[in-house]
Amino acid sequence: MKSINTEKIILASGSPRRKELLEQVGINIEISVSTIDEETVSIKKPEDYVKELSFLKAEDTSLLYPESWVLGADTIVVVDNQILGKPQSKPDAIDMLTKLNNREHSVYTGFCLIHQKKRSIIKKCVETKVYFKHLSDQEIQWYVNTGEPFDKAGAYGIQAIGAILVKQIKGSYSNVVGLPVCEVVETLMHLNIIQF
Repeated sequence: MKSINTEKIILASGSPRRKELLEQVGINIEISVSTIDEETVSIKKPEDYVKELSFLKAEDTSLLYPESWVLGADTIVVVDNQILGKPQSKPDAIDMLTKLNNREHSVYTGFCLIHQKKRSIIKKCVETKVYFKHLSDQEIQWYVNTGEPFDKAGAYGIQAIGAILVKQIKGSYSNVVGLPVCEVVETLMHLNIIQF
């Protein structure tokens, strides 16, 4: 597919899912993974948390590329006002999936675009509601044993095996994968970074 960029975009993320989402709509990107420590952010409100983390990631990488647009992003799963990150162990993954079982939760992705030389910073957040089906203990154990949960917020990936866990979503599907493509593209178009 022909690139639709008019300017260079650096993705401050090592997520293969974010890279794939951008490239499948024709956006040409370079990767430069941010080195910030995510544990330093202690904001409790989900929208503010993901916006701040996406900003810190983009800012960190933008210092290396002051003449390019840098895109940072962060995705979290929230249930009962608790932020679920990536599970650290099998029991941790089982615990997360048990909390999400047979109910609704929210997926928030914050994204930030920074251009140091142009002194431009844009921060946004998108929320998607996700409904899990009723899962038996055996289904949860089976899914955890696939290994898929361990690099994913909330311990599941909707774009792969985890699709069998999800009964319904309200909002952006790509947001649950890791980047709200429609909103990112609209922002890039508004800034004239991409053109069709």
